[in-house]
Amino acid sequence: MRDEESGNRLGSYLRARRELVSPAQAGLPPGGNRRVPGLRREEVALLAGISPDYYLRLERGRDTNPSPQVLESLARVLQLDDIERTYLLGLTAARPRAPRRKRPEHVPARVHELLAHLQIPAFVEGRAFDVLASNAMALSLSPRLRPGENRLRSLFLDPEEHAFQRDWTKAAADFVAALRTTIGDDTDNPRFVELVGELALSSQPFRTLWARHDVRPLDGGTTTVIHPVVGELRLHRDKLPVDDVILVVYYPDKDSDSDEKLRLLAALAQSGSAGAAHDGRTHAPHPKAP
Repeated sequence: MRDEESGNRLGSYLRARRELVSPAQAGLPPGGNRRVPGLRREEVALLAGISPDYYLRLERGRDTNPSPQVLESLARVLQLDDIERTYLLGLTAARPRAPRRKRPEHVPARVHELLAHLQIPAFVEGRAFDVLASNAMALSLSPRLRPGENRLRSLFLDPEEHAFQRDWTKAAADFVAALRTTIGDDTDNPRFVELVGELALSSQPFRTLWARHDVRPLDGGTTTVIHPVVGELRLHRDKLPVDDVILVVYYPDKDSDSDEKLRLLAALAQSGSAGAAHDGRTHAPHPKAP
């Protein structure tokens, strides 16, 4: 998280995003002998209607409080969507940062009871995608959903998770963008620093995605996974905030092929490992590398 630690988050974001916009996308001729991917600084400045020197000051962190009008112009040139534009507007130094209380993430007792009653894969995750609790169906879906695991760490460092995701490339990009969104300006949070540091050292794909500065939430949606026993499963995902943690549930369309396969998994879980359902009471927000 060197860009966050340096204090120049705005400049880092501007640089990363301009490298992702091609001259053709911006309506400019490609030209020859381009030494940088994407747009040059002076091209961004020209299109945004600001001086090249001022834009250089923004990227280098010498001006950290541009006007909303300048940021809106830059968002237009960099072709940011609504989520990315909101993120850019939040990177300026104009807003005082409220002090945060550092406290352990805690799974309420009622949520443990809910997990035990749900007949679909369900688990609780923290802000850094640490698995804090899970039910038997979640473990039947993936043993990497046991408490103490980290979903990002599994995604980038566990070959079985790579094979589990039908579209690993999309899943990886979505998770990294969601992590950036979750972190926001909480860049000194020890858990985030630890996780990003470990993945940056261990995974080139993570380093590449992290450098893009993509931001978007990872909320509801539909995903397809390849289970080693029952094969392909198409599942919907919902994320429900409960106090300071998130309850995540996966479920298929009713009477679909995936619904039938999930019922088979439930039967296998009941006959084979029904007692494993509630190791989910273990609270382990800081998994370590093996």
